[in-house]
Amino acid sequence: MLKGRKVFERGETITPNYIFGPLEDDVIIKHRLLTRTTTTKGEPRLKKLQKKFASFVSKVEKNEDNCNDCDILFRAFLRELSTLEIPLHKRKVVIDANKVIMDLEKEIATLDVENTTGSRLLKLRKKHFALLLHMVDKLQTTIEEDEKNLIEEIRMTTNE
Repeated sequence: MLKGRKVFERGETITPNYIFGPLEDDVIIKHRLLTRTTTTKGEPRLKKLQKKFASFVSKVEKNEDNCNDCDILFRAFLRELSTLEIPLHKRKVVIDANKVIMDLEKEIATLDVENTTGSRLLKLRKKHFALLLHMVDKLQTTIEEDEKNLIEEIRMTTNE
């Protein structure tokens, strides 16, 4: 027997169509559900559901074990990380110190080049100054001799 579906308009009230009455229908439905799960027909289904439930419980337990293992591994990782943080900090300090040392070594090399250049220039200036003093001394000697010669010539010309 085919049942058609009746379309109701808005505002129209729907009256339930009970065969026996609302309480009797509930009792019949509960009886059917109870007999389904308690008869031999429903036993394999019940066992199947129990197996699924048991496998679900075991999966949950395995996941909890895995979660505990993960927690243990995570805590161990944090402990190991805390022991590595100090050496990493020290390594950073060492790297920074090495950069400072390299910069200072570059500056020392630059100063050495400047020192060498300055020393060569100083030696050259000393030589120039010594040569200048020698030339001044020689010029002074020449001037003194020329003055003596001039004085002698003047004497000689006045004596004649």
